[in-house]
Amino acid sequence: MDKRTEQIPTAGDLLISEPFLQDQNFMRSVILLCDHNEEGSFGFVMNKPSILRLGEIVQDLDFLDKEVFVGGPVEQNTLHFVYLGDKQLEGSISVGNQIWWGGDFDQLVEKLKLNQMELDRIRFFIGYSGWGAGQLQDEMNEETWILCREDIDEDSFDSTPEDLWKGLLKNMGGEFKLIANYPRDPRLN
Repeated sequence: MDKRTEQIPTAGDLLISEPFLQDQNFMRSVILLCDHNEEGSFGFVMNKPSILRLGEIVQDLDFLDKEVFVGGPVEQNTLHFVYLGDKQLEGSISVGNQIWWGGDFDQLVEKLKLNQMELDRIRFFIGYSGWGAGQLQDEMNEETWILCREDIDEDSFDSTPEDLWKGLLKNMGGEFKLIANYPRDPRLN
């Protein structure tokens, strides 16, 4: 068994899809894990932009031209967000070093209207990625995911989708640095 499969994910970890995963929902994806317990797991794909803009989804923020990401295939009719920095919203849940998941949405809208939160430190998602009890660990054992404990930071928010996947793997070094350069389709190599 690969030592990668022996690790147990926790909130704040990143799940990096293995390079040949063909599931369109998760191909070359990086997922921020927000919750992991015996009942299941929950997170957001950090590097899959949608075609939607925040102002198209939230009428009170129609003045904002902010990219919205596809958080995963589950309940894509829901809007979620994470932000970096100090806790600024009631109800936000810490998922790591200065990373907050959710919080009072009305308070968020008001702070954005008053320019009291930095828009480039917030990432919005439609839908989420979810796993039932034991499902994520099964996928870890099948080596579908590479566990990364590198903190999300402003550079992660600024990276292009492909650069985030590659950059994290390169930073992990060793075999992961090699994996980062694998072609999407090895038949074309």
